[in-house]
Amino acid sequence: MIDLQTFGDLSAVKVGAFAPKPTTLTPGQEEATAPLWSSEDGRTKIGIWECTPGHFTADRSAMGEYCHILGGTATVRNADGSGAREIGPGDLLVLPQGWKGEWVIHSPMRKLYILSSM
Repeated sequence: MIDLQTFGDLSAVKVGAFAPKPTTLTPGQEEATAPLWSSEDGRTKIGIWECTPGHFTADRSAMGEYCHILGGTATVRNADGSGAREIGPGDLLVLPQGWKGEWVIHSPMRKLYILSSM
């Protein structure tokens, strides 16, 4: 039998302790997560992520990511500087597996993330 799970009011989910963002280009930038669900095979992971303002690199070589922005604003662009997108509350950002780029977070960001590998 499959256990159906629901998660209400994602804006109120408590995230873990903030820690330094490993790929930051801005000293002092921090992030925190609250994992919500993971598939048995580890190929799909869902959770809440928060990050303080700053600039960091991202590499989605191993898993694609779908980001539903719950709060905050950012600019996301490809590693070569192309394709810049402004994102904010209510937006869905799709980062296909293989994508590499940069984020510039303008105000504290909170998102629901879904990581998925092919």
